[in-house]
Amino acid sequence: MIQFEKFELLNGLRVIVHKDELTPMVAVNILYDVGARDEDEHRTGFAHLFEHLMFGGSVNIPDYDEPLQMAGGENNAYTTNDFTNYYIQIPKENIETAFWLESDRMLSLAFSKKSLEVQRKVVIEEFKEHYINKPYGDAWKHMRELVYKQHPYKWMTIGKELSHIENAQLDDVKAFFKKHYNPLNAIMCVAGNVDTEAVKALAEKWFGDIPSGEAYTRALPVEPVQQEAREQTVYADVPLNAIYKAWHIGDRLSAQYHPADIITEIMGSGQSSRLFQKLVKDLQYFSNINCYHTGSLNPGLLVIEGKLVEGIDPKLGNQAIEDSLQELMDHGITVEELEKSVNKLDAMVAFEDMNLLARANNLAYYELLGDAGMMNTEMERYAQVSAAEVQAAAKDIFRKENSNTLYYLKQ
Repeated sequence: MIQFEKFELLNGLRVIVHKDELTPMVAVNILYDVGARDEDEHRTGFAHLFEHLMFGGSVNIPDYDEPLQMAGGENNAYTTNDFTNYYIQIPKENIETAFWLESDRMLSLAFSKKSLEVQRKVVIEEFKEHYINKPYGDAWKHMRELVYKQHPYKWMTIGKELSHIENAQLDDVKAFFKKHYNPLNAIMCVAGNVDTEAVKALAEKWFGDIPSGEAYTRALPVEPVQQEAREQTVYADVPLNAIYKAWHIGDRLSAQYHPADIITEIMGSGQSSRLFQKLVKDLQYFSNINCYHTGSLNPGLLVIEGKLVEGIDPKLGNQAIEDSLQELMDHGITVEELEKSVNKLDAMVAFEDMNLLARANNLAYYELLGDAGMMNTEMERYAQVSAAEVQAAAKDIFRKENSNTLYYLKQ
């Protein structure tokens, strides 16, 4: 059981405090409720661009990293389609340095043409390296556009196209910051050997005077229910043919989420999974195959992707996947498979919870979902899932008209 306390500043900043007396370090995690889904379709990649801009210095602190390193701290950040997360780990005695740094960039990020140009170049290089020049790098660009027709999940976190970053103007960037990076739109979690009253005093001192900003009301287009199977073939300079398949699933808080997660464990997590045993080991159609879900806050995707063995017809590989899914829908799963997958998930959660930063991150994430306390009841939700529910979820998810198949083939 992860113990924590919560309070809120008058400007709307939500603060979670998790006490751990066994560590000399403190984790300070700030989650902003803004991701790629909150972008204008003609100006994408801004949430991820901000992940870089936030390290470019603020009005009173021209260099973010130097004072943090002098205080023995380290930091990083990541962006998803749903939110952006920034975190610091620092010795307990230097905790105020983290509050000083984080509050200054929330209050007054330093916007200049120079900082925009520097970070723009970094992001453009990242785009080219990971999504243009890398084998299979643009597979998810094609996949998202195939699967989503309305919802902003139809573009990747880094952006829909390179030109959006290349053409980003300083005024556009400032407007995006003003709209999203404020106390009303942020959740802070402080974890370590800290007292709530001390954290409250620091939060009031450093964040209390920051204007709350305007409440952002999210009104995203809803993805229509898919009515027919979709297929696309892409040719590229890659070593092996690959298949990517995706099906729409419910949102993160839906009743379908936990059964869907168990399906991914049983079907495609590790070498004991059904897909690996049947399609890699027995039939030898695939060199590797995985099954996972996107974990999105809005309705997401369950995905199967695999690289085919040289000489295997992609249609044959696809049919083998379909046959495995039909077997699941027709006969369900065994009690042993269910228990094994839940135990594995339980072990993964327990292992992750050993890490202070992970705990701070997860408490902020569950608070975003609705209540940080859900972190303590998550495994109960998995334990309550029955084999019949898993089979019912499989029948609903793997309907033919809900399927999307991308053949990514060698030129």
